[in-house]
Amino acid sequence: MNKLARVTIAATLPAASALLALSAPAAAAVLGSDAAACAPGASGPAMLVDVTGFKDRDGRLRVQYYPAEENDYLGSGRYIRRQEMPVTASGDMLVCLTLPAPGDYVMVALQDRNSDGKLSVWGDGIGFSNNPKIPLGKPPLKNTRFTAGPGVNKMTIVLNYMSGLSVRPIKKK
Repeated sequence: MNKLARVTIAATLPAASALLALSAPAAAAVLGSDAAACAPGASGPAMLVDVTGFKDRDGRLRVQYYPAEENDYLGSGRYIRRQEMPVTASGDMLVCLTLPAPGDYVMVALQDRNSDGKLSVWGDGIGFSNNPKIPLGKPPLKNTRFTAGPGVNKMTIVLNYMSGLSVRPIKKK
């Protein structure tokens, strides 16, 4: 290969790499103040929660977990750890939360669409670990309990919204 051909190839490769990077979908960034606990090679214990099914991009996302015990289940101020942030402009949101130890917990995600810090059953989206069908009221603890092991654990939570007289995920168009 002559010198001109090597220079042309060397000049073309960065441009081609940049073009490929622009055409590939970007991986969602891990969000929250605990993001480093879910980075590759992190020892945990931590939960990497993929929240999906947003109705719109309004408000704030809150992800929190509780001990998997009836007395603490969704009780006011009974959560162990919480991460809260503005809803991103598009896509799923990956949120990392550290865990105190491997064990049983309940994870909850809330899209607080009007950012008032409260659950509005008529407007906000909510989802639970294990993605149970949500009755008009809180789902049974047994349907939302999960066991986290050592290391970084992963789960997906699909948000549900009031639609008529039921609570369910948004239908994809």
